[in-house]
Parts: sequence; C-alpha cells; structure tokens
Amino acid sequence: MDRLSNTIRPYAWGSVTAIPELLGTEPTGEPQAEMWMGAHPGAPSHIDRGSGGASLAEVIDADPEKELGHRAVKKFGPRLPFLLKLLAAGAPLSLQVHPDLAQAKEGYADEERRGVPIDAAHRNYKDPNHKPEMIVALTPFDGLCGFRHPGAAADSLAALEVDSLKPYVDALRAHPEEAALREVLTALLSADPAEMSATVEAAAAACERLGGDHAPYAGIAHHYPGDPGVIAAMLLNRVRLQPGEALFLGAGVPHAYLHGLGVEIMANSDNVLRCGLTPKHVDVPELLRIVHFEATDPGVQHPEASADGEEAYEAPIDEFRLSRHVLAKDAAPRDLTTHNAQILLCTAGTVRTGGSVPTDASVGTDTSVGTGESVGTDESGTAGSVRTAALSLAPGESVFVPAGEETRVSGEGTLFRATVVA
Repeated sequence: MDRLSNTIRPYAWGSVTAIPELLGTEPTGEPQAEMWMGAHPGAPSHIDRGSGGASLAEVIDADPEKELGHRAVKKFGPRLPFLLKLLAAGAPLSLQVHPDLAQAKEGYADEERRGVPIDAAHRNYKDPNHKPEMIVALTPFDGLCGFRHPGAAADSLAALEVDSLKPYVDALRAHPEEAALREVLTALLSADPAEMSATVEAAAAACERLGGDHAPYAGIAHHYPGDPGVIAAMLLNRVRLQPGEALFLGAGVPHAYLHGLGVEIMANSDNVLRCGLTPKHVDVPELLRIVHFEATDPGVQHPEASADGEEAYEAPIDEFRLSRHVLAKDAAPRDLTTHNAQILLCTAGTVRTGGSVPTDASVGTDTSVGTGESVGTDESGTAGSVRTAALSLAPGESVFVPAGEETRVSGEGTLFRATVVA
C-alpha cells in the first residue's frame, strides 16, 4: 500500500487551528480549510513506490484496472470516482447546490458548445459529473441542509420585525410549499443589491438582539455583510452534528457548512451552483433550475455496525462508500481486503495497516522487505509517501490501497475507509 502525501487548501473560510491540531503540527497563521486525498486533478495526492514520486492520478492512468479493479473501471471508467477530504470550517462556506448526473452532463455540454472557458468565473459546470457528498463530524459540526417548512421559516423571519421582510413572510404563508419557497428564494436573489444590503443589516441586528435560535444568523451576517444568502439561510434547516454523526447531501438540496471539523467524501466533481454567502458568481436562472423546492428532514445519520465491527454510513450512490473502524488495543486485526481500490485515513490514536507486498517488480517494491520496514525512505513518511508491507498511521495520515491488495488493520484508534460500490 502507499502512504499518501496530500495537499492542504488554504481557502479563506478555513480554520487556522483545526487541521494542525489533528496533525499535531504548528499552525501557520493562515487558514487550512481542506486536505484532499485522491486523484482529483486540482490537487492529487502523491505516492512514492521507490523510483521517485508521482501523483496518484498518474499512477492510476498508467494502469487503471490494476489500481482500481476491473469492476470499478467497467462501472465508472479509468479514474478514481471519489475524493476524500478533511474539512475544517472556521467560517461559513457558500450556500450551494449540486446538479444531478443528467443536469451536469447537459450543463457541461452546453457551456462547451458556447465556448465558455473552463476557468471562467461565470462557468457553472467544470465537468460532466454529479457531486453527491457526505460529511462525518469529528468535532461538533454546524451546518444548514435542506428547506424548512415555509411556515416555520415565515415565523422566524416575522420575529425579526423588519418591515422589508414582510413580503417574504406573506409569500411563505400564502402559497403552497414549492411555490412559496421558489418565489421567496427568487425574490431574494433578484432584489436590488442596495436594498437587500439594508435588509440584511437590519435582520442581522435583530438576530443579535433576539439571540437564541436567531443568534447564528448574526454570525453569518458578520462574515457576509449585506449578502442575500443571510436571509436565504433562514429558509433552511440548521443542523448540529455530534462526532460520528453524518449528513448525506444529494442533488438539488441547498446546504452550507458553518463551523467544525469533519471527514468529507464526494463524487469526483467540481460542479457547484451558489445561492449566496459568497463573492463568487451566482447564476440565478440556472440555480433555480437545479434546486429542489421542497421541505426536507436533514436526515442525520448514525453509522450501522456490522458483525466484523465496521460502521458504515449509508449513501444512495455507488461512487463512494464510507465506513469507520474504531480499533481496540490488543484486538485481532481486521481484514479490509477488497477487489476495489480504497483510501484509509486515521483520525485518532495509532492505526497499523499491513498486508502482503505484491511481487510485481514494475511497482518498484522489494519483496524481501519485512513487516514494518519501508522501501526508499523512513516509514514515518517525512521524505514522502512509501510503499511497504506495513505502515503506522497517526491522525491525519492516509494510505492508498490498490484493488485486491491484502489489507489488515489493527492498533488503538479510529480509521475511516473510503471505497466504491462495484
């Protein structure tokens, strides 16, 4: 298996301390928002099989069936279909939705036909894929997920006693659910910016004065003054996940992460349509085409434990399968061998991963290496990622396991396992 060397993305909303605390490193003073594990072209992980480092994307491209497995390549094509992340929100992320697969293919093809540059600020579809995702909390984690019932949203807005919000309150109370939510979100995103800025300022002051359930929106407004997304956020369910709890976010569901550290997994896509809480482009007509205007329960998940101790998080898609192993000291090793590729991430304690080293000389591995020894550099990984018979993982460290490679884990700690359903 291959120790991964991963990139940390310094997005402005990231926490300065959460990822360094997990990794046991000193904060840099700059935000550290996401650590990416996978083969996404934007920041692929790197590995070293003894003949020099390479990106995981390059390694997979060289022999997809060997790395990913025949079934996965047949089902998803010659690419790793998921991206695993550590996500550390110190401030609210943009309010957003993701398209379904048909919408993504249609939108991508349309923008390609029209010649919209792939890196254009107003481009919506960076690829023809959908982006279902799941977040599992490592700390208490706050977010917004799905629309509230219009009546509850109306009561929350009415309590602010801001005159310019009255038309939205009336619309939420007067129309059927779908029509009410569509009309209000459309009006918020289409309003005169100066007038909306004044409304948001008044609403934020009222939220601060009222406190309680309204207090978080004052905090959101502090980060995004005058943004219509502050009012749009009040249309959504607020959720607090406790460590180990999860949310699955499917197509068309508006959502935003507000604060906390978690493990996130998603289909390998960059397609995002924003609703607010961002200085970036908001394509209102396309957004309204994608959003599902229905009140929903956020559906907080608890993992389901199997007889072998694996705790799985259910997702209605096949591009990823996420599970957790809480390992006890002196317990028997658990066998995680599978015919698909997988990424293993330690988030607590110390986890030992091991198995047989493949005899294929093309991967640059000396089969004489014994358990716990390494090829090319020190097992600590300080000089890069290493392919060995056994590796010890500390919090924040991860490995890529090619399809079919014998894999056993033990130790005392917590391990997340990402793979596919194929």
